[in-house]
Amino acid sequence: MYETPEELTALQRLLDDSYAASGRYLRSVIGEERRLGAEGVVDRLRGVSTMALATVTARGEPRVAPVDAIFHRGHFVFGTAPNSYRFRHISARPSVSVTVFDGERLQITAHGKAIPLSLAEEPGLESFLIELYGQEAWDRWMRYMPWARIHAEKMITFLNPEAAR
Repeated sequence: MYETPEELTALQRLLDDSYAASGRYLRSVIGEERRLGAEGVVDRLRGVSTMALATVTARGEPRVAPVDAIFHRGHFVFGTAPNSYRFRHISARPSVSVTVFDGERLQITAHGKAIPLSLAEEPGLESFLIELYGQEAWDRWMRYMPWARIHAEKMITFLNPEAAR
């Protein structure tokens, strides 16, 4: 776990505030016993997950596609090709929604802004990515990808205890 105590506290506050602001229907489906706390989120998002990333076109149309999800220091981070539609979309319109899910077992959804980031300005992120993907992949192509961090404004979690691994 790379999150500091302060980052875990901020993540827990985001989870609690998001749940408190959610609608009656969502709270009827996801009761307190089905929520993950900050430490549970970090634990479930170790390594590389697949995340559905929704961006917005210039015409206001939603687009969703899978990307690798990395959870680092309390935020989702992802990279993609420099000429991808995803990065063109977030450069012009940074609002995004993302979901990591495992069937009916787990769901972590966040809404916020995807902000391009410089790995040089992110302490420990490059070494974390090398740890996850390996030095060869990093040297060959990953170091040249643009990366972004999602600054979540809302985050809702769901864990089905009956289906949990």
